[in-house]
Amino acid sequence: MDETERKAPSDEAAGPAGRNPFGALAELTPAAAFMRDGAGRYVWANHAYAHLYGTTRDAVIGRHLSDLDEPANACRFLAMDQQVLTDGKSIRHALTYRRPDGTPAHAAGYRFPVRWGAERCVAGIYVDVTDYVRAMDQRHRAEADLRALRDHSGLACLRLAPDGRVSEAGTATAEILRVRLSDLTGLRAASLLADTPERGALLRLWDDLIAGRRRSARASAVLVDGEGWQRRARIRLTTVGATAPGVTGVWAVVTHLGRRQQTQPTLTAAQIRIVALLAAGRSNADIAEELRLSRQTLDYHLSRLRVLLEAPTRPAMVARAYVLGLLSPRAWPPRSPTAAHPSSPV
Repeated sequence: MDETERKAPSDEAAGPAGRNPFGALAELTPAAAFMRDGAGRYVWANHAYAHLYGTTRDAVIGRHLSDLDEPANACRFLAMDQQVLTDGKSIRHALTYRRPDGTPAHAAGYRFPVRWGAERCVAGIYVDVTDYVRAMDQRHRAEADLRALRDHSGLACLRLAPDGRVSEAGTATAEILRVRLSDLTGLRAASLLADTPERGALLRLWDDLIAGRRRSARASAVLVDGEGWQRRARIRLTTVGATAPGVTGVWAVVTHLGRRQQTQPTLTAAQIRIVALLAAGRSNADIAEELRLSRQTLDYHLSRLRVLLEAPTRPAMVARAYVLGLLSPRAWPPRSPTAAHPSSPV
């Protein structure tokens, strides 16, 4: 069969030509399609296939596989052709090839046996999946980076499902909470919170996040670990998949941890304000005047603070308040974490 016959087969030929409706479909499909004889020479190709090689279909038909692909790829593709002809069965697979500019590309599709007139040939139809493969590679790298950050940064971070259960957690989180990682997954996050005023505020924030009214928020909480000990914490909450069809989860990252102890002291708003003023270096007279307290009332509060914070002196009370997370380490003038970072969208 000479080259002219290959380019213009008769209407009765079994290949894509003439009035053959499949031939018209294959010619216009955006998927790359070809047909080669047993020796690796093209008897037909559509425009999409020629485009992969930066040429035209007329320039492809009649040429050998090795004229278009580098030797290693040509040998590999020819071996696939021979397998199809020998087995008489179609194969589905993904392959890599090089574009005319030398960049690697990826394709996925089928290779199957056909007849072109009297010849047994191999046909193939492929879709270029280079962009998809790159996107998946980028996603896998991002997921690997996220796992490394989650497991080795030392930060306690949890991914929570919309029902409030832990769907992902890092090893650092399990260590901080004194629970096995396997036990942490699936646990209700609310069970990790002490019954404090912060708990109610945090749960209200959670409802706003899941409902899509907020994208992120900051909150205070008292965490209870697996041994029943408590830690005051600052938590950053960020929604995942906050567009349609809705929020798919929330990342909770603990940005600051207080000292671990059996119970956290419960201070009134006035007592926290007194500690903040002590940390700012204010005298008893200044504190009493600013808070409009009598000296006797202020002395009572200071006495209670020494007991609650287990600290005998003013400097010790201030230090203890910072260690326990009652004062924000990033704010000046000194103030509580809640006052330093009001619960609002950021």
